[in-house]
Amino acid sequence: MRDLKEAIRNFVLGLGVDDVGFASVDDYRSPRSPSIESLFPGARSMIVMAFHELSACESPSPQLAMNARLDLMEFTRPACYRVARYVETRLGSPAVAVPVSYPMDFATPQKIGVGEVSLRHAAIAAGLGSFGLHNIVVHPRFGTRVIFTAVLTQLELVSDPPPAQNPCTGCGLCVRACPAGALDVEGKTDMLKCLGNSQPYGMRTSIAFWSRFGEATPEEQKAMLQSPDYMSMYQAGFIGYQYFCFRCLAACPIGRSVRQDEFNVR
Repeated sequence: MRDLKEAIRNFVLGLGVDDVGFASVDDYRSPRSPSIESLFPGARSMIVMAFHELSACESPSPQLAMNARLDLMEFTRPACYRVARYVETRLGSPAVAVPVSYPMDFATPQKIGVGEVSLRHAAIAAGLGSFGLHNIVVHPRFGTRVIFTAVLTQLELVSDPPPAQNPCTGCGLCVRACPAGALDVEGKTDMLKCLGNSQPYGMRTSIAFWSRFGEATPEEQKAMLQSPDYMSMYQAGFIGYQYFCFRCLAACPIGRSVRQDEFNVR
């Protein structure tokens, strides 16, 4: 078992992934996502990968910060797929790759905003961090500046131990940094407040825009199609969901120090 986990760990880290943890499906608990068994019958374990967010999340330019996130998400997809392919073709276990976010199931209102697999809870089960005040996983080295992917497998892999202590110091900087007040209640995220601020050209804005458009006069419609709001929505339509706010990530002091520490080591 230890040799198998070590072989997988070496393969994953060799792809440039920043950290990896293992979790038994029995230790994964998500209050809103469906059971792993319903998604992948016979699944026994999860390989959870952590990807460190670069310093661009601190940029005053939301365009540059968002571009770095899009780049990171593009990096995670082939890495996650290669791990799943390695598990299936080299280790002989069927495998399912779980991406960072989309596509999502919007079939019912209850499913909106809920991933098939909660990567936050998967990361917790794999010992990659603990929940902070802002309801986001705090990694011991990267703080909040981290996103996750996972691979579901039928391999029998025991869960890695949790951090010796919660990396979150309770400083409250993330809560105070949130411009929408979405983190004011400890352990909860007000998704409507968060998305309204971080995705200003998302679904809610699109619905409101086209609702107004349908009731507008031809002259008003022409003006609307030449407005900055429409241009931003058009851009979001072919780029995908855009996050314009990284304040809670940038405020976390834990992830800020790791860059200098690693530089000094080299």
